[in-house]
Amino acid sequence: MAGMNVCQVDPSGPVIVDGQGVVDIIGEAWGQGAELLVVPVERLAPEFFRLSTGLAGEVLQKFVNYGYQVAIVGDIEAYLAASSALRDFVRESNSGRHVWFLPDRAALDARLASAN
Repeated sequence: MAGMNVCQVDPSGPVIVDGQGVVDIIGEAWGQGAELLVVPVERLAPEFFRLSTGLAGEVLQKFVNYGYQVAIVGDIEAYLAASSALRDFVRESNSGRHVWFLPDRAALDARLASAN
């Protein structure tokens, strides 16, 4: 993953509540040639972390369909403590290469460095 073009999504932007929010982010990243989008947890609606709503699937599938890897970065411990399904989903996602959930940017940097 050396030389991967990473786009840090602005944490102060609008909260993603549906697939259109993803399209807006992709539109911003498109011109940057980004391969990996770093999405702060603050940009995701709480419903994202309740898998029964389907929002996580909709959002993440849209990123992948457009050819992006995505790293959700921030503290999601409270959500993980409340849902074994979410814990399983995060663990499976982190074992792949398209979607990662990481506690902070340092963890992302370490993950990228170890992939080289």
